Amino acid sequence: MKVTTHRFSVQNHRNKPMFHDVTEQVKKAVAACGVNRGIATVYSQHTTCSVLIQEDSNDDTLDGTPYLMQDLLNVLEKLAPKCWHEGQYLHPGPAHLEHATRDLGEQGCWSLNTDAHLRSCLLGRSETIPIVDSALVLGQFGHIYFADFDSVRQRERTVMVQIVGE
Repeated sequence: MKVTTHRFSVQNHRNKPMFHDVTEQVKKAVAACGVNRGIATVYSQHTTCSVLIQEDSNDDTLDGTPYLMQDLLNVLEKLAPKCWHEGQYLHPGPAHLEHATRDLGEQGCWSLNTDAHLRSCLLGRSETIPIVDSALVLGQFGHIYFADFDSVRQRERTVMVQIVGE
């Protein structure tokens, strides 16, 4: 049994949640490891991000968000509305803000991302995809998306792919 781990980065550069189609990078990782059958787990170590499998909607909003992902954001906005100000949610509380600003050197407004944490909890932070005959089994329309819901600042994110098989 072989276990390999691959990592690559994506960049959030908008003041809005972003969806990165990482399908090709994951396919390259599978091809590079030489596993014929097994599983690939695509994982986010970031607590404000998710990994999901969905089809490409073939259309984008004017800011580049795929229509299907914008529809998802519209639904999530009803479940976990964007955090605009302190006190809207219990988090971030005074102790968290003190730790973030004093110990981590962050700006206080960067902690106004409770909605991103909640959205990540709802959607999950990983997907596991079967590998058969050295290829991901995604179905006819499946794409792997890395969703970054934290839009309070620009950040580089790490996508982890762990492949187990033979």
